[in-house]
Amino acid sequence: MNRPAQSSPIGSALREFIRLEGAGGVLLLAAATAALVAANTPLATAYAGLLDTTVAVQVGALAIKKPLLLWVNDGLMAVFFFLIGLEVKREFVEGELASANQVVLPGLGALGGMAVPAAVYAALNWGDPVALDGWGIPVATDIAFALALVGVFGRRVPTALKVFLLSLAIFDDLAAIVIIAVFYSADLSLEALLVGVAALGVGVSLNRFGVTRTTTYVLVGVVLWVAMLKSGVHATLAGVLIAFCVPLRAPEGRSPLKELEHDLHVPVAYAILPVFAFVNAGLALGGIGLQDVLHPVTLGIAAGLFLGKPVGIVAFVGLGVLLRVVTLPHGVSWGQILGVAWACGIGFTMSLFIAGLAFEHGSGEYFAGDRLGILIGSGASAVAAWLVLRWSLGPVRAADDDAAAGAGGGEGGHR
Repeated sequence: MNRPAQSSPIGSALREFIRLEGAGGVLLLAAATAALVAANTPLATAYAGLLDTTVAVQVGALAIKKPLLLWVNDGLMAVFFFLIGLEVKREFVEGELASANQVVLPGLGALGGMAVPAAVYAALNWGDPVALDGWGIPVATDIAFALALVGVFGRRVPTALKVFLLSLAIFDDLAAIVIIAVFYSADLSLEALLVGVAALGVGVSLNRFGVTRTTTYVLVGVVLWVAMLKSGVHATLAGVLIAFCVPLRAPEGRSPLKELEHDLHVPVAYAILPVFAFVNAGLALGGIGLQDVLHPVTLGIAAGLFLGKPVGIVAFVGLGVLLRVVTLPHGVSWGQILGVAWACGIGFTMSLFIAGLAFEHGSGEYFAGDRLGILIGSGASAVAAWLVLRWSLGPVRAADDDAAAGAGGGEGGHR
């Protein structure tokens, strides 16, 4: 009797999304651990040399020459943002955010989960204009880690709570995209920007003329990526922009957008994000003392993630309920909302990404502090989320374990 009620709201595609993202979170943790080991053992020299390895691509007069670290952050992460764009478009057209009633609750949570962490960070770093550039770091949520943590509790987690977390994460991703575009773009090149606008115009035109071949959009996306890279606008935004051009439906009944989403989800979750974690999480812990932990940048990020995220999400959702703008989903308690809100304090991947943008043009004095704050804040948030969810979801029941075991083989449906 419970299966139809559970499959109806989210469907096989959403269950597959949760399964893939959750497993990807485990790989992220393994990659981050490997990076920390490499940076704090005799492998440190080889690790640093790997990240600094120069890779060049040249076609005629057009040359792109970057260290491997930036190829990962600017190139591979553009594919990640492409997938985000596809998922956002699908959710707003026909998914969990297709109606206004479904948007308000997670929208309020996301707004609080962005505003309060940013305010916490700014308050602790006020007066230091360079450090203030990092205000966007604790705003982010790592959905892979968050879903991996929630997934530990199996079928005890109400479906509505999973939908709330996923919807909130979509708004969080959108906010991160806007923050990167508006606040973390370098000096602009008008010529390259015009090429990018032209490429985007081609993508929009392809959609309008009913072109459904996905490789066409990918090729246009490559041109857009190069233009963005040369323009000063962060290159990863090209992935989001071209994703919005991909049609959701085709006349023959297929969905080009869902096909791309399906094809990209496994390599992104199991390869691109773990590689990103490996090249960015390698913090050398030798010499780090109490003064580093108590540095305003470290404290601002850690407190923003660990305190700002749950306080902001719960407070804004609570205000919405108090004003009768929204109601909590049926079967979801305030304790469960708090647990998910704390899981959103795991900022890892996106926080590392924004940290690199925030301080890449500075002296580098905050590079250790930002990663240290992300590790402390994300780790503490994960522990708190696990404890609160364990309490709020109630004791383990045999039926839950049996259902979770059965779900392991039955949730791999088509997307």
